[in-house]
Amino acid sequence: MNNELMEALNILEKEKNISKATLLEAIEQSLLQACKNHFGKADNVKVNIDPDTCEFSVHAEKTVVETVEDPVMEISLVDAMMKDSRYEVGDVVNVEIKSKEFGRIATQNAKNVILQKIREEERKVLYNEYYSKEREVVTGIVQRYLGRNVSINLGKVDAILNENEMVKGETFHPTERVKVYVLEVKDTPKGPKILVSRTHPELVKRLFENEVTEVKDGTVEIKCIAREAGNRTKMAVWSNDPDVDAVGACVGVNGARVNSIVDELRGEKIDIINWDENPALLIENALSPAKVIYVAADNDEKTAQVVVPDYQLSLAIGKEGQNARLAARLTGFKIDIKSETQAIEAGDFDAYEEEEYYEEEYYEEGYDEYNAEDGYVQIETESEEPIVEE
Repeated sequence: MNNELMEALNILEKEKNISKATLLEAIEQSLLQACKNHFGKADNVKVNIDPDTCEFSVHAEKTVVETVEDPVMEISLVDAMMKDSRYEVGDVVNVEIKSKEFGRIATQNAKNVILQKIREEERKVLYNEYYSKEREVVTGIVQRYLGRNVSINLGKVDAILNENEMVKGETFHPTERVKVYVLEVKDTPKGPKILVSRTHPELVKRLFENEVTEVKDGTVEIKCIAREAGNRTKMAVWSNDPDVDAVGACVGVNGARVNSIVDELRGEKIDIINWDENPALLIENALSPAKVIYVAADNDEKTAQVVVPDYQLSLAIGKEGQNARLAARLTGFKIDIKSETQAIEAGDFDAYEEEEYYEEEYYEEGYDEYNAEDGYVQIETESEEPIVEE
């Protein structure tokens, strides 16, 4: 019997990932519950289980008395002396309890205690396993539509892809494999409830971490991401190694790395730009693929004036303003884009025509202005005498 119990515990430990110690604890609790059901109480009952052999014994600690009033808690002196003649009144005797003597109801209750403990531990193991994957990307298999939501099997549990976390126009078919971002894992009485997303910007970041070795090991850092799921994503990257091109590492040879991610996102366009501490340079990069000839960025107000060539205005703004909108979200600046003609007519482009240029290193406060065409940075300072580059 002990060998069978040992084998059953080993199987449960392997298949359900529930520790043997936890299962032995469940057996102990079930025996105590059976004693309580059989005798009415079990305050004096002790259960001993050998974890190596699974041999167990159940004893009731009874006090030796002259006259027994509570047979569950007490034993007569005569009965005690039959076990050992040295017992006296007031001593405590360990009386063995035969579990085979338990009634059907007590046995059934003990069984229920074990099964309940196994279910609780199994639910806890599943929760801990998937909670560790929160904020990560996992691969699942599409099961079925639940109204407008989608049920996705992640292996041991199903996750829910809500309608508002789905890319507009994206459809799924049963048994289709899909990568999703784990938003949240909740512990419920019925097991872990997992919410996943296909629209979260972090999905793109995690996909690059899985695909690009330099991102995974920290050589290339993804500084910020702006995404309109299903259409376009802008991502700013930075290399901690001067010998590694951040954008090139993410793009890969002939675009192999970025294309695999684009395929996973079903054709969503991805713009990868170089991140820069200078907000003017960052804004100029963020408006790619449009060419920028002048940027004035106010760090305090988080606003920026941008001038582009006349023929590049529509490209800078993008279809329905998407390019400018994503650039603004990526940089955190409110960006006002004007064509060169508009800027000159409005009188906002005088600085571009001046001949005195200022060193970037003298920047302290005010406007940070970058001219992409001539390659200079012009700074307004509180000093009356401008610092002129030789």
